[in-house]
Amino acid sequence: MSIHVTESAANWYKKELGVKDGEAIRFYARYSSGGGLHPGFSLGISVEQPEYPVESTEVSGVLFFMEEHDHWYLKGHRLDVGYIEAEDDIIYRYETE
Repeated sequence: MSIHVTESAANWYKKELGVKDGEAIRFYARYSSGGGLHPGFSLGISVEQPEYPVESTEVSGVLFFMEEHDHWYLKGHRLDVGYIEAEDDIIYRYETE
């Protein structure tokens, strides 16, 4: 599994984005001046249902997924999504698989 979301991170998304049980959050590669895992790109999110998910996990009633055409962004890596309570924010970590 290349996507791991902690329960506290899932609850943060529910609170911040108004996501309800049964809804889904898509992770995707987007152009960015900053650097994420790949220079010139960062991880984007949107609330939408999957069409061709290649990676997914369900946490706290929410499906987190990445579509097939964006999978190149994570290839060879695991995405860990955590929650930082002191900052009331999430953090993305990439681990080599």
